Amino acid sequence: MEMRRWNWRPWFRQVLKRRAERSGDSLEEREKRLRDREDQFQAQMRNLLHHQDCLEKEQAALGRERKGIEARKEEVTGLAAQWTRRLEELASIDAARAHALFLEKVEREARDEARELNRRIVDRARNEARKEARRILSIVLHRYAGEQTASTTSTAILLRNDELKGRIIGRDGRNRRAFENVTGMTLLIDDSSNLVTISGFDPVRREIARDSMERLVADGRIHPARIEQVVERVTSEMDSRVIELGERALHDLRLSSMEPSLIRHLGHLYFRQSFSQNLLAHSIEVAQLSRLLAVEMQLDGSLAARAGLLHDIGKTLGPEIEGSHAQAGARLIGRHGECAEVVEAVASHHDEVEPPTVLGKLVGTADAISASRPGARNEPGDSYIDRIRILEDVGLSFPGVDRCYAFQAGREVRVFVRPEEVSDQEARDLAKKVCRRIEETVQYPGQIQVTVIRESRCIDYAK
Repeated sequence: MEMRRWNWRPWFRQVLKRRAERSGDSLEEREKRLRDREDQFQAQMRNLLHHQDCLEKEQAALGRERKGIEARKEEVTGLAAQWTRRLEELASIDAARAHALFLEKVEREARDEARELNRRIVDRARNEARKEARRILSIVLHRYAGEQTASTTSTAILLRNDELKGRIIGRDGRNRRAFENVTGMTLLIDDSSNLVTISGFDPVRREIARDSMERLVADGRIHPARIEQVVERVTSEMDSRVIELGERALHDLRLSSMEPSLIRHLGHLYFRQSFSQNLLAHSIEVAQLSRLLAVEMQLDGSLAARAGLLHDIGKTLGPEIEGSHAQAGARLIGRHGECAEVVEAVASHHDEVEPPTVLGKLVGTADAISASRPGARNEPGDSYIDRIRILEDVGLSFPGVDRCYAFQAGREVRVFVRPEEVSDQEARDLAKKVCRRIEETVQYPGQIQVTVIRESRCIDYAK
């Protein structure tokens, strides 16, 4: 069977026709869009050209105005220069000088205003601080009332009868001399009464002498050997009493314990005085006042009381210390484990160094309050004690000297030498040297007797 062949040409013609129709529509649309865009572009170009023309006109106008401003500026500058020259001619001063004077006036007025403002601020702060300080001090002084104790340089002992006076003096005064040599005190016996007065500037030695004399009088056996035994025993007992006094001060102030060495130094304060004030009583008072001040200022009261109690402990170290008693006391308590705040407060309570904390100022204030109480200061007594101490220091400054005591209110100095180191001839030379040293270093009325004592003892026992 013969297949009939398909004629595709008509179909292909139709497909090509449809495609041509569609392509023609697309080209027309594209041409239309291009014409629209060209019209928009032409419109934008015309706008830009218009704006450009406007900007050129404005720029030309600004140029003309600038030229006018420059011309006016030159005119004003010329007028200013002309008036400046005119003012200089009238004021007889140039512009630079006038400018400097103007700045100086402004600076002076500003400085005056700043100074006045600073003065008002400082006055206001000072008044407020003074008012607050008065308030705190009034509270502290009303809350604390301390007893004022004035120490003397003599102690009187009442005897039972006149017979005891003869025993105390001894044959040719040997008991009296032995007692004075061992204790370093002056023994005054009143013929008109049954009183024996022990006089001396050192309160510790005077207390030892008083206790020893009372024991000798109670026992009735008074001779040089017995005197030495009793004085030696009382001296050994004094250490325990000193510790007890220091511990009692800590207990009364409710403070924690401290090193035994510091407690011993505190006890020694009881037997010392400064400007007629008992140093231990004064230190306890300063501790109480420091605590009250610290509480009012919302500080640590126990720390302030501890610093107040230890503030004068350097006075127990004697004349061998270096520097003031405040610095010496700070070094002492620092070596014995006290905290840095207490050490700094003790060192700065007299403003010898700048206090790093307010605690030093606080202790110094309490010290001033205590020292300003009625009867607390006695300058003549203090000068007397200083002069006696200097006399004894002069005697002790020579080699071979064992002890040195000042008697009769500083009119007599007794120097005890070690016999194995100083011969009889050297003892005579030593007396002259001590006299010359006293004449060079001490101011005194009248004359001072210097006695150098060289004593050798030979002891043996019979069996």
